Amino acid sequence: MTATRVLVLNSGSSSVKYQLLDMRDATRLAVGLVERIGEQTSRLKHTCVSTGGTREQNGPIADHDAALKAVAGELARDGVGLDSPELAAIGHRVVHGGMFFTEPTVIDDAVLTEIERLIPVAPLHNPANLTGIRTAMALRPDLPQVAVFDTAFHTTMPESAARYAIDTKLADRYRVRRYGFHGTSHAYVSRATAELLGRAPEDVNVIVLHLGNGASASAVRGGRCVDTSMGLTPLEGLVMGTRSGDVDPAVIFHLQRVGGMSMDETDTLLNKRSGLFGLCGDNDMREIRRRMDDGDEQARLAFEIYIHRLKKYIGAYYAVLGTVDAVAFTAGVGENADFVREAALAGLDGLGLAVDGARNAVRGQEARLISPEGARVAVAVVPTDEEMEIASQTYALVGKDD
Repeated sequence: MTATRVLVLNSGSSSVKYQLLDMRDATRLAVGLVERIGEQTSRLKHTCVSTGGTREQNGPIADHDAALKAVAGELARDGVGLDSPELAAIGHRVVHGGMFFTEPTVIDDAVLTEIERLIPVAPLHNPANLTGIRTAMALRPDLPQVAVFDTAFHTTMPESAARYAIDTKLADRYRVRRYGFHGTSHAYVSRATAELLGRAPEDVNVIVLHLGNGASASAVRGGRCVDTSMGLTPLEGLVMGTRSGDVDPAVIFHLQRVGGMSMDETDTLLNKRSGLFGLCGDNDMREIRRRMDDGDEQARLAFEIYIHRLKKYIGAYYAVLGTVDAVAFTAGVGENADFVREAALAGLDGLGLAVDGARNAVRGQEARLISPEGARVAVAVVPTDEEMEIASQTYALVGKDD
């Protein structure tokens, strides 16, 4: 029996998202989420795609080992358990791969050591990713485990885009450079946009706007990333749900010297109490829209700041690319908030960028064009599929090794 299935695991500090896919026809067999791991109110929600049936477990799940064993039990109930000979590999999302990992990698002790060494530049993400990997390896030590890195797609950035203008020796010593994140999404969406246009990825220049609670933009020339908005960490760039995005570094010094804030307090401020939440108390774009419709000026100002920053990056990446074939919106806000898309491109007609009102208002799960007929630059909504990207990269690597 040929092994064609890939289990994708995305391990967070207190959660595990997972999908089981069959790569013969790129179909999903099961999807699920374990959340609030380590709490009394833990929950596992599992869906068998073929039947559409959903099951829930509610109650304490002590740790990731217990969480993955519970996931394995749910998969076994559907006849697609971890002991299945059809399971080819487990693919793991790893947020930070530094400059060392530029492509999907079969995990061994050396790989684990390097991911661990990168914890100082990804303290919120890499430890959780490592926990999930080690737990999965313990459950299936005989199975190939593959790491797919959020940063890998952005390692093609030229040094002129990746370097900060600080002392080079100091930067190299402490690995300070722009890495970028959401790479699996940017890779998938840029390629899917080219497909939507009926062209090869190497012939298309795309600005990808991944707009969710976390948000990032990228400039993709011929299938290769040449710039992206996130940097050393996911804090840089666009205004996000709770992250500030770009800010003068001296703001930190000012808050510490004048406001008496500690390093941890400023870190919490910029990552968890800023962005849309810091500006108006909400980080849900639907609620912000409702408040704007009710005449809430604080919500309107937050939205205008969000759009202003987004528009600046669109213009900047247009300049970086020189020629743009498409702008693609993706992720939760990008795919669903037509008013965000409209506002982001308003007034950019001189760059060939516009949305057709009727097309933009249509909601759907398929990739689609929302620019006017005959527009110089295509504007697209392309639902991201990071799990499929991870599964595809994992299966391609395992197949190559075989």
